[in-house]
Amino acid sequence: MIMMADEAKDAPKKERKVKTEPAKQVEAPVAAAPATAEQKPAQKKGGSKGFYHYIGEAWKDPDSDQMKQLMWQRLVDWRQEETFVRVDKPTRLDRARALGYKAKPGFVIVRVKVRKGGLRKHRIRKGRKPKRKGILKITMRKNIQRIAEERASKVYPNLEVLASYWVGEDGRHKWYETILIDPHNPVIKSDPKINWICSSKHHDRANRGLTPAGKKGRALVRTRGIGAEKVRPSLRAHNRKGT
Repeated sequence: MIMMADEAKDAPKKERKVKTEPAKQVEAPVAAAPATAEQKPAQKKGGSKGFYHYIGEAWKDPDSDQMKQLMWQRLVDWRQEETFVRVDKPTRLDRARALGYKAKPGFVIVRVKVRKGGLRKHRIRKGRKPKRKGILKITMRKNIQRIAEERASKVYPNLEVLASYWVGEDGRHKWYETILIDPHNPVIKSDPKINWICSSKHHDRANRGLTPAGKKGRALVRTRGIGAEKVRPSLRAHNRKGT
């Protein structure tokens, strides 16, 4: 028994197995793939505004600090000019382009000066009450812008009036720039977007109220449906019983 106990002491001891967790593999960072045309981040709408937008914003308030000095100097120069002045480029580029102007042969810009106020009637020398003379407080149903277009059409009889827009005024006059088109120009005839004006239907269109200013004066712009039955085709067609 003693011999077996000594042999047991001399026997090698069994090593205990210790459970070890496998080493974690560290993954290398993967570079992000470049964004393709379909994966580009969405941009906010209305972020950038064009050049014409800022021109229009400046013309909304001609008396502002950035326009006041410029308009003052323009009116000083325009008063010394003639009634009809042909200009190379439109003063209000945004408004001219919106009305159909293009920088190509066949388009002409003319600045027209028109008097302000009501209808200037001469004083009657016959006997009647002063209030019955019919001089003051008598205005035309035709607006001044339409008068400017008609006068420009009379000075340039070979051109047709496309439209016009306001460019300035003082205490006595208003200035409008009129867009005129040569219907016989080959460039105008070959342009499908503007060659409609070459038709005989648009001959002398300024005096017939076919321009935007003329249609507005004839109550054809914002009047449709109920209440505007006697406006079309014209007031004369309904014995002047429309608006």
